[in-house]
Amino acid sequence: MSYDIRFLPDVEDDVVAGYRWYEWKAPGLGDEFLRMFYASLEGIKRNPRTSSKVYYEIRRGLLRRFPYAVYFRVQGNEVIVFGLFHCARDPRRIESTLQERDHPDS
Repeated sequence: MSYDIRFLPDVEDDVVAGYRWYEWKAPGLGDEFLRMFYASLEGIKRNPRTSSKVYYEIRRGLLRRFPYAVYFRVQGNEVIVFGLFHCARDPRRIESTLQERDHPDS
């Protein structure tokens, strides 16, 4: 079974920030970052439940070659992507951001 993927609005900002940083470090590296991001999404689409739960029902899938993780939740036949964060980021800050994105009116 392949799952549909839906992104919360803030995810685009996460991806663009990572792309810009790597592109600034070395031209073309940002493009490689994007390729690894999309490759990780393909793996998540095929089998999202192999990724570990890290915050309640939110799971984490790691990118190859880059120290980033995709945070998502499975709902029915849909994968909802909550964020893309650098793995060195404070886990409490990640959890807080994920909660804010999950409940924006709180």
